Amino acid sequence: MILLLLRLFAAILIAFFVGKLFSKIKLPAILGWLITGMILGPHAISLMNSEILEANWYEIAIHILECAVGLMIGTELVWKRIKQSGKSIIITTLTQSLGTFFVVSLVFGVVFYFSNIPLYLAFIFGGIALATAPAPALSIVREFKTDGPVTKTLIPMAALDDMVGVVVFFTTISIVASNISEQKLPAYMIAIVVLLPLVIGVITGLLAGVVLKKERKAPATIALLIVTLLIASAVGFLFNNYIMPKPVLNFMLIGMAFSATFANMVSEERLEQIMHSFNPILGISMIVVILNLGAPLDYHLILGAGLFTAIYIIARAFGKYFGAFFGASITKSPDTVKKYLGLTLLPHSGVSLVFTGIAVSVLSTPAPECAKIIQGTIAAAAVINEIIAVIVAKKGFEWAGEFHQKADITNE
Repeated sequence: MILLLLRLFAAILIAFFVGKLFSKIKLPAILGWLITGMILGPHAISLMNSEILEANWYEIAIHILECAVGLMIGTELVWKRIKQSGKSIIITTLTQSLGTFFVVSLVFGVVFYFSNIPLYLAFIFGGIALATAPAPALSIVREFKTDGPVTKTLIPMAALDDMVGVVVFFTTISIVASNISEQKLPAYMIAIVVLLPLVIGVITGLLAGVVLKKERKAPATIALLIVTLLIASAVGFLFNNYIMPKPVLNFMLIGMAFSATFANMVSEERLEQIMHSFNPILGISMIVVILNLGAPLDYHLILGAGLFTAIYIIARAFGKYFGAFFGASITKSPDTVKKYLGLTLLPHSGVSLVFTGIAVSVLSTPAPECAKIIQGTIAAAAVINEIIAVIVAKKGFEWAGEFHQKADITNE
């Protein structure tokens, strides 16, 4: 156990310095963390080996840190700030999410029709493709202190996008499973997977709001925030591992609902104090979450990626970009949102790998060949897309003119 902790600590230190190096050459630090995870993961050097990644304590730690990262989203969801643009954000979220599902399903429907592969597989690809991994884009927001219409649209959209993704994916996989598999997913899981993290976050966030409302010194503030965050994570872990039929709860969503609740209970000045105290922990959380994202990715898959992988990456990018463009156009959003929001939505791998694991488990017995197609295609796409997507997302914010627009509260 001590040796495993030392290995993980060494991996975090290496990722930190590699991230600094990438920043020096004008690339996002997250790209350094992601590549470090791949190099130090079980498919390469194996400093972060399977024993670490599969350890129960590591899983618990990652869930807690995912909750912590969720604070980046939730603390921006202050009703006074978003009520004027709420409608356009909801519409744009639906057009880019459902647009991606439609494009990817249609493209693979045509490809699979001529390849004599079951057409239901196309809809599973579409269900996996519409999800966006918010951590990479949020990391860029934090590192480059972005602010403006694209950033203000993206942050609340990160939460809504996850909810739409869960509903569409679980609906799709439930319909497929009921027709081809004995391993049926209960219909109530769709509602539970979306609503339960929000309920847990709101209830524990109310507690946090009560204890954090009063101004205190930084050590007391951070202690209270950590304790209430641990309570939120513990409740999520209890449901995920002991009550749910499958461990599929989104802990980032719990953290988002938790922080959105207390953010709307305290004054703006107090909220800034809270996040100022929490910023160092948030920075470490981002590094570990991205390391965890990169470690399972096998860079060898880049060489073995086939036609399906290329089709998946291109079709998904097309759906995200033009879905966001269409939504921003009909809601009369600023031109920068129309042109560049879609570029910030390309990071994908965290959520896609969870969905892929569920799809493979459902298909492995009744349709093992289909399970292999999904696993190989998405695994390779996760590696290739994530490297490209991080660079493109950074460019999207840069072209939108939103770099270095927000004061860095950590250095005041």
